[in-house]
Amino acid sequence: MTQTRKYALARQRAEAKYGFFVHAGVYVAVMVLLVVINVLTAPETLWSIWPMMGWGLAVVLHGIRVFRSGGKNTILDALTEDELRCSEADRHNEGT
Repeated sequence: MTQTRKYALARQRAEAKYGFFVHAGVYVAVMVLLVVINVLTAPETLWSIWPMMGWGLAVVLHGIRVFRSGGKNTILDALTEDELRCSEADRHNEGT
C-alpha cells in the first residue's frame, strides 16, 4: 500500500469520526433546546423523549458504523471502485 493510499484511508477514517462528533454535538444541542421548550410549554407532558429516542438511535447507529467498522463504508467503497473502473475504461476507449 502506497503512502498516498495510507494517507487517504486515514483521512477517510478521521472524516468519519469528525462527522460522528458533529452529529453527536448537534444532537445534544437540539435535545437540550427541545427539553427546555418542553418544560416551558407543557411540563405535564414529556413529549421531548420521542425525538430524543428516535434521533438518539440514529446517533448510536452512526457511532457503531464509525467506530466498530473502522469508518469503512463498503457500499461507498464498492461504488468508488466501480467508478474507477468505468473511468479507466472510458480513458482507454478514448485513446483508441
